[in-house]
Amino acid sequence: MIEKRQFYIDGVWVDAAKPNDFNVLNPSTEDVCAVISLGGQADTDAAVAAAKRAFATWSQVPKAERMALVERIAEEYGKRAEDLAQAMSLEMGAPIDMARSQQVGAGIWHIQNFLTALKDFEFDRPLGDHAPNDRILLDPVGVVGMITPWNWPMNQVTLKVIPAIATGCTMVLKPSEIAPLSSLVFAEIMEAAGTPPGVFNLVNGDGAGVGTQLSGHADVDMVSFTGSTRAGIAISKNAADTLKRVHLELGGKGANIIFDDADDKAVKRGALHCFNNTGQSCNAPTRMLVQRGRYDAAVEIAAGVAEAMAVGSAHESGRHIGPVVSQAQFDKIQDLIQAGMDDGARLVAGGLGRPEGVNRGYYVRPTVFADVSNDMTIAQQEIFGPVLSILPFDTEEEAIAIANDTPYGLTNYVQSQDGARRNRVARQLRSGMVEMNGQSRAAGSPFGGVKQSGNGREGGTWGLEDFLEVKAVSGWDPEQG
Repeated sequence: MIEKRQFYIDGVWVDAAKPNDFNVLNPSTEDVCAVISLGGQADTDAAVAAAKRAFATWSQVPKAERMALVERIAEEYGKRAEDLAQAMSLEMGAPIDMARSQQVGAGIWHIQNFLTALKDFEFDRPLGDHAPNDRILLDPVGVVGMITPWNWPMNQVTLKVIPAIATGCTMVLKPSEIAPLSSLVFAEIMEAAGTPPGVFNLVNGDGAGVGTQLSGHADVDMVSFTGSTRAGIAISKNAADTLKRVHLELGGKGANIIFDDADDKAVKRGALHCFNNTGQSCNAPTRMLVQRGRYDAAVEIAAGVAEAMAVGSAHESGRHIGPVVSQAQFDKIQDLIQAGMDDGARLVAGGLGRPEGVNRGYYVRPTVFADVSNDMTIAQQEIFGPVLSILPFDTEEEAIAIANDTPYGLTNYVQSQDGARRNRVARQLRSGMVEMNGQSRAAGSPFGGVKQSGNGREGGTWGLEDFLEVKAVSGWDPEQG
């Protein structure tokens, strides 16, 4: 049993002001694997106060010194890679091989990409040749409250903490209470890297408690949240009274448009992407739109991928998918699978209940529905599980209309050998990102969405800019630097 009841505030590990134990469950077994403490108002206030004190100094530290700290964080992160992998496998059910490669790998990828972006980033810029005595200064926004989810813990923590550090902000991190263990390891990494006291603080808690306290706190200048659209709306309302900046990375219902001329592996690639991380990714291509000439074959291929997909414990090596994170998530997915059946979608793989022979753990059968119409519940609601919906279309215009007919706008996907069509479709899709022909976005590409998928961008120079305020200065003496 792991016991991690302390918080990291002002450079030291401290007990909660008031004991409030919370059991962390292993989704592979449903057993209690750790005990943490949930914070309260006094803990939040202490962490915010520490961050506010530290901001006066850290905000003025030269870029080279901030870069040096990020480089030390990267070094310590590498040393603790196995600890991070074991923590994420235990807390949220990522199979251990996937945890080592994708879950841990996402964090170091972002740290390195931010270092690249920061190297040439100018915080002091001339307005233009027409105004030699005007300067544009990019100042750190201040104290940032960071609320991160359980599905990609280090991906989201590094996308927030590292650019905040790099731009001179200070912060309070509240990780998901159901998957907090990797973030506690990350706090140890921050400590080992020599982060100055108060610059980085961590308080465990739930959304209704510490999350609400951070988003409404008068001394928090910005909230950066990743999670559900429902929670993002609540955070925005709570933050409105203090007019703080709110950055939201929310849900998605990505359309994967497969034209008749798509490559032979497009359907299999799309199905595997949907099922990756047990479907617990906001950018998963969960709606597969297939042009009529390829439709029947696509349904057969996707069903075969689902039926061949192994499901097993997160603690075992192999290329299987693990459990979903919690009983609540399991129940939600089961309800939505039932809704798909009730609405008349054709179930071609998977379905209700756990995989055969499994009676414990939050395991879901990889599921594929065909003959889905876009007004069905499973086509409109984010399921956040290994459930793929396949919809037919006839024309390019129809595909675009179906893809855009959603409250979400995070990532869409296009599969076609016709470059002109790919570009044409990408321009018309209402989403923050479009990935085509299986080509992932490159290092430094911004991550984020539109509509109910949120606002702001994470990663690269855009991720740095999200933690900065623009200050226009006149009467600048260019001779003085």
